[in-house]
Amino acid sequence: MRIGYSFWGFLGHGVTDTPDGGRSHRRVLVDGLVNRGHHIVFLQTNRDLSEAGEDFTDRYTWDGGLPSVDALVLEWRWPIAGRNTTPCASPGHTCDLHRQTDLIRTYVRGLGLPTLLWDKDLRLAEDDPIRSDPAITVCEAALFPRGGARTLLFPVHDALLDAADPELLAKIHRDLPLVYAGNQYDRDEAFGRFFAPAAKHHRHLVAGKWPRTDSWPHVTFLGRRPFAEVETLHQRALTTMLLAPDRYTTCGQFTQRLFEAVLAGCLPIGAVDMHGVDQVLPSELIVADGAEATQLIEHIARIAGTAPHARLIADCLDRLEPFRLSRQLPAIESVLDPENTDSGGDL
Repeated sequence: MRIGYSFWGFLGHGVTDTPDGGRSHRRVLVDGLVNRGHHIVFLQTNRDLSEAGEDFTDRYTWDGGLPSVDALVLEWRWPIAGRNTTPCASPGHTCDLHRQTDLIRTYVRGLGLPTLLWDKDLRLAEDDPIRSDPAITVCEAALFPRGGARTLLFPVHDALLDAADPELLAKIHRDLPLVYAGNQYDRDEAFGRFFAPAAKHHRHLVAGKWPRTDSWPHVTFLGRRPFAEVETLHQRALTTMLLAPDRYTTCGQFTQRLFEAVLAGCLPIGAVDMHGVDQVLPSELIVADGAEATQLIEHIARIAGTAPHARLIADCLDRLEPFRLSRQLPAIESVLDPENTDSGGDL
């Protein structure tokens, strides 16, 4: 198939002051589709070239027009006041939402092409009329997607999972008991409940955009760091925490930080009230509050480098199986080309 793909972000490392969680998995997904014989045409601005100075045009195709395609993938964009809701060419304007509207008008309303709407940030209202369009299939990166949506998880390359060695990962010297890589967006409650109490007792670092930190004067915030440093931070740390907005917690959406940490041997700690947390973490890494998190980090520090430490890492790696790229690709094909899909559908 010739697939039109709309995303507002980067294939490469991007730029430090721009959030884009898709950098960890978007190219993995696209390359996986290409390897299965599909041709991908990117339909938003080539930000890798215009903003980050990385030229991928020898490997990928961008088209700012309305090219002929067989199907459409939309990484869903939502209105952001003062940014993509302002007139074109106004200061600070980004045209992602306008472009998405044009794509929907042409390919969905006009041509009725099969369209996968990937609501990666859970921003699409549950009563949005677009959900009932016969050409649209809404997917969410959640274990328990909302009203009628399908599951499409953030993909992990099979080769990375197959190559991960828990014993070697356990032997890495780690100078930080605790780290968090990610932005503040709607995470204040979880941060104050779990991370901040543990940070009073353990050396730690927080990397990301956290503009409001007055409530936690004892926490060490690094500010935004280049995407390439995320792996290094996780390799330095024994543990991280799965901090999520309520809209993620209720439907079991776990971001790419889960597998980024596990593949580096950094053990994620999750809250007991996160829906589905027992599917992605062993019970030993699930806590009820900051006090339990503090004690758990102490325990992991005591067993660091030992066989029990390696077994915890191995258990976390095993629980990444549902995120494998080879399981996401058939799910996509079952939406875009259901008549010719050998296997797939919901995970």
